[in-house]
Amino acid sequence: QLQLVESGGGLVQPGGSLRLSCAASGGTLDGYVVGWFRQAPGKEREGVSCISSSGFNTYYADSVKGRFTISRDNAKNTVYLQMNTLKPEDTANYYCASRRYTLALTLCGSPYSANAAWGRGTLVTVSS
Repeated sequence: QLQLVESGGGLVQPGGSLRLSCAASGGTLDGYVVGWFRQAPGKEREGVSCISSSGFNTYYADSVKGRFTISRDNAKNTVYLQMNTLKPEDTANYYCASRRYTLALTLCGSPYSANAAWGRGTLVTVSS
C-alpha cells in the first residue's frame, strides 16, 4: 500500500520561502493524482494545490495562487510544494494525499477523502 511522508516544514518569517516534499514508498506515484492540503488550528482542512498524474494539470486555491508552485518528479517518487512570499495565515499542518482515477480539481475538493492515501503532515509556522 502506498505510504506518503511529508517533510520540509518549519518556522519561517513572513515573506520567506519553504519547499515541502511528499515522498512515496511501498509503490509508485505513477498514475496517481497528488495534492497538498492544510489544516490550521480550529479550522477545516482545505485543498491547497493538486497535480495530475501527468503533471500537466494543476489546481491552486485562490489564497495561494501566484505564491505556491506544485511539481512532481516521478523518477524520485516525490511531489513538491514550493511556497514563496509566505504569510502568517499560511500557518498550518500541511498534508499530502494521493488517489488514482480522479482529477486534480476533484482531489483538492475532497479534503477528507477516504479513498486517498494520506501522509501524517508537516507543520509550517509563519511568524516573526
